Amino acid sequence: MNDPWKNARRPSSRPPRATPLPPREGGTPPPPGRGNDELRLYGWNAVQALFERRPQALRKLYLAEALIPRLQPLLKWCVANRVGYRVVEEGDLNKLAATTHHEGVVADVLRAPMLSLAEWMAGLPSDKPVLALWLDGVGNPHNFGAILRSAAHFGVAGLLLPPDSTLALSGAAARVAEGGAEAVPLVRLPALPQAMDELRAGGFGLAATLVEGGDNLFKATLPERLVYVMGAEGEGMDRALAQTCDFQVSIPGSGAVESLNVASATAVLLSHWYAQR
Repeated sequence: MNDPWKNARRPSSRPPRATPLPPREGGTPPPPGRGNDELRLYGWNAVQALFERRPQALRKLYLAEALIPRLQPLLKWCVANRVGYRVVEEGDLNKLAATTHHEGVVADVLRAPMLSLAEWMAGLPSDKPVLALWLDGVGNPHNFGAILRSAAHFGVAGLLLPPDSTLALSGAAARVAEGGAEAVPLVRLPALPQAMDELRAGGFGLAATLVEGGDNLFKATLPERLVYVMGAEGEGMDRALAQTCDFQVSIPGSGAVESLNVASATAVLLSHWYAQR
């Protein structure tokens, strides 16, 4: 094999093929050239978290020349495992990521497999508190990324997605998550009645999160096994679904603004559960 450091110090004169930005979110068709099982990551923390947790998922790496010293462990792994990498110019990274917010590194990777509810529950600890998020309609990639970041920070065990949800991890969401996307598994739920029955059988309480009309979150005592059910960014929580949950909670505030957005609300909800443990 050729010396990788010799090649890495000389940027390629032929730019990599640009991949256009996919439509604005989750479950949309992947960009040309990559299948549904692949994802284009960008951003230092997103790529580093992938390398630390799932290096075998890496398929190709693109980086700015200035990052060669900082990425030496990853580049050495690429050489040892015959994974291709290329040093490219800033403009090429902009095209590859379809954004300027790539922090000098872009990677093509395999997506983490989505778990079934049964698989996820089988892997949970039996002797520790467990918190999960049920995302009922969240779609904005930046909100999704911010939720993943908060979820990783507070030790959320999984993000639960309804069977008809088109939400999927995107490069934008992974960058905003700052590595959190690798720490929190995605779980596909069965049909609603079955999902609730299985969660309750596993000892979980379900808490609907309402903009208004729920119990004061800060006065609520929450169970050690809890699923927060989060509504969509615009429409909020589905009222029929909220009524089938075990609790309904709202975050009180000054009233100066109508409400928190879903990502900010999630951080508050998670911190309150975490503080009670």
